[in-house]
Amino acid sequence: MAIYAISDLHLAKSIDKPMDIFGQNWSNYMERLKYNWEETVSESDVVIIPGDISWATYLEQAEEDFKFIEGLPGKKIISKGNHDYWWTTHSKLQQFLIKNGFKTIEFMQNNSYNFGNITICGTRGWICPGDDGFRGDDRKIYNREVQRLELSLKSAPVGDDIDIIVAMHYSPFNSKKESTDFVELMYKYKVKLCIYGHLHGEGFKNAVMGNNNGLEFKFISADYLEFKPIRII
Repeated sequence: MAIYAISDLHLAKSIDKPMDIFGQNWSNYMERLKYNWEETVSESDVVIIPGDISWATYLEQAEEDFKFIEGLPGKKIISKGNHDYWWTTHSKLQQFLIKNGFKTIEFMQNNSYNFGNITICGTRGWICPGDDGFRGDDRKIYNREVQRLELSLKSAPVGDDIDIIVAMHYSPFNSKKESTDFVELMYKYKVKLCIYGHLHGEGFKNAVMGNNNGLEFKFISADYLEFKPIRII
């Protein structure tokens, strides 16, 4: 078993949302994603998809996008992004999977998933203190997301042989690349790897990558990865 990751699929099987307006890199992106995924991932692998899954507004509207994901190899662990307006309660998400017979998809919300000595935790995240435009309302959402990350981390098994991966949609750093409560939590719980997306185009330059005091950061937006899942374990 290998673990892969890719975020920001921005699928649009049921709605008209041309993504090439964001650059030619998005031309035929769903076809390219399918080809690259099938060439890379096997049925026994796990793929983490932290956010911006579908442009659908409602869960039922996202059914074709999830059929697309279900048809790809591997088990998929999905968490929320800022454009996932279809996201609802965990119980309704589970009912959606059962109703449609989706057996390779799991949703991460205040929980975690174990695969041998690897545990996957995470939350959506939010814009961080120090970012331009950070306001009082943002502080409330930011604090709530920090709490959700800790709930996820607390649900993980404890042991020196357990390696924890944190999957976020937003960067755990602000736009000045300064540390935040997200990063401090990851140090506290001895996280080995943090993956995140959200940034596109010119935003790539704000991505923090590499090893920082034993904690590694990987940037995994689909357009940055040329729509090919990256192996992280």
